[in-house]
Formats: sequence, C-alpha cells, structure tokens
Amino acid sequence: MTKKEKVQFVIKTLQDLYPSPPIALQHKDPYTLLIAVLLSAQSTDVRVNIITPILFAKADNPYDMVKLTIDEIREIIKPVGLSPMKSKGIHGLSEILINKHKGNVPANFEYLEELPAVGHKTASVVMSQAFGVPAFPVDTHIHRLMYRWNLSNGKNVVQTEKDAKRLFPKELWNTLHLQIIYYGREYSPARGWHIDKDIITQTVGRKSILKNI
Repeated sequence: MTKKEKVQFVIKTLQDLYPSPPIALQHKDPYTLLIAVLLSAQSTDVRVNIITPILFAKADNPYDMVKLTIDEIREIIKPVGLSPMKSKGIHGLSEILINKHKGNVPANFEYLEELPAVGHKTASVVMSQAFGVPAFPVDTHIHRLMYRWNLSNGKNVVQTEKDAKRLFPKELWNTLHLQIIYYGREYSPARGWHIDKDIITQTVGRKSILKNI
C-alpha cells in the first residue's frame, strides 16, 4: 500500500466510523472553549466537563472572570490538576482579552499564543473549532496514531503536525483531528492496546509496528 493509499484508507475508515464527531469539551462560545481547552492539559475531557459548569456559573466571560481572585479560580479547578498554573493563566488571559481585545477571543494564532498558559495546540483547537480556520491540533492520541500508522516518525508533535498537514487535505483537518482522537480512545489507546483490535493499524501500519516491537 502506498502512502497515498494509506491516507485515503485512513480518511474513509474514520469517516465511516465517525461521520460527525462532536467537540468533547462542553462550551458555548470561543471564550468558554478556550478556558476548557486550557483546563484539559494533562487531564481528561470528562473531568473538565464536570468542573467547567461550576466555574462558568460564576464567570463565563473575561469581565466576570477577573472579578474572581486567582485563589478562587484555583479552588474551583483543583480537580483537573495543575491548578496553580492554570488559575494564573485563566485570570491573566482574561485581563489581556479585556485590555487588548475588547473582551473578545481573537481569531488569530499569534494573539492566542501570546496569552498566558495558551500554547500552539490550544490555539489550534480554538482556531479550528471556534472559528472554523483550518488547523490540525496534535494531542497524544494523534501523535501516537500517526506513528503507529507509519505516517510520521514519532520524533515530536511539531513534526507530526507538519506531516498531518502535508498528507491530509486541508478541508478535512478540522474534522479529521477529532476523528483520530475518537479512534485512538476506542481502538488504539496508549495502555491496553492490542494490534489485532486496531483496524487501521492492521491495514496501514502493521509491518512498521511489528518491526519496532
């Protein structure tokens, strides 16, 4: 199977399995999505979705968020982990949004990545899912699967993102990155993974996987 054929097989299989993948993090606008994605770092979507309604009941916009102290934010978000850093980031980015962007989340990679606690992956999720701008956020599932499918060398997430953008059509990026995440959770987890249950890996990457076992 050529690399082009592999890519087409991945696209078709994921489209069949997840024709309309939802955004797992609960949100109502770009700001609440930004906060939810920030909170999801080294946590789970399930845990974040338990905490965000509590946080957003007190502050679901930057103007109300800055009325809370960093300690108040930290106390609410403590169950998702990394609360000292995340609470400072949430308060700090809310102040910047008010002072620099009139309270709005900017639809701009550069401005988003200038915000405290917001990295390239978080910015990519917001750009793709809040504003519909083509982006390919790479999380651990996508990084792992691109390697298992022998579509990237697994060196780092930066290289994985470059490879994904080079191989997959731009118009599919925003949906495809969600489909790969759902596939990874269901068929190809980091723990408890079995190659014979991994439909795509069996077809497009088995030889390379077995070679590295």
